[in-house]
Amino acid sequence: MGKVFLICGKICSGKSYYAQTLKEKYNAVILSTDETTYDLINNEQGEFYNVFAERVNLYLRKKAAEICRAGANVILDWGFWTKNNRREMSDYLKGYGVEFEWHYVDVSDEVWMKNIDARNRKVQEGNGGSDFYVDDGLLNKVKTLFEIPDKEEIDVWYCNK
Repeated sequence: MGKVFLICGKICSGKSYYAQTLKEKYNAVILSTDETTYDLINNEQGEFYNVFAERVNLYLRKKAAEICRAGANVILDWGFWTKNNRREMSDYLKGYGVEFEWHYVDVSDEVWMKNIDARNRKVQEGNGGSDFYVDDGLLNKVKTLFEIPDKEEIDVWYCNK
């Protein structure tokens, strides 16, 4: 049976980059909400993003459990912003008998803002891929909603410097 690696962190913290390193290390499949929404509807869901992303996440978590039960490793590159998100996902995977490991990508405010600026430049230049522009509204949403995990919640604490 495979294992699910769950990556927690703020938008632009370096989760996707970190997911790529785990992919190589563990020969894993990455399931990303951002990549899926981009591939399906080119991030044109507008005000329905939250509803659409929730549906995508429910589908991808089901697929993650199936893939692991078939013997492959999976990385969920989602963010898992709240303790409740993390608890629900842990309970879901436990219910399917799937082994999992939580990874948190920690980032200083200075590096975080540099990452946001770099991402926004790429998006404006048309080189953002599945990334979307981080405006003040989204930045404030992250600052308001993201709950830094407790050390007990996380198996691997990665510091992006």
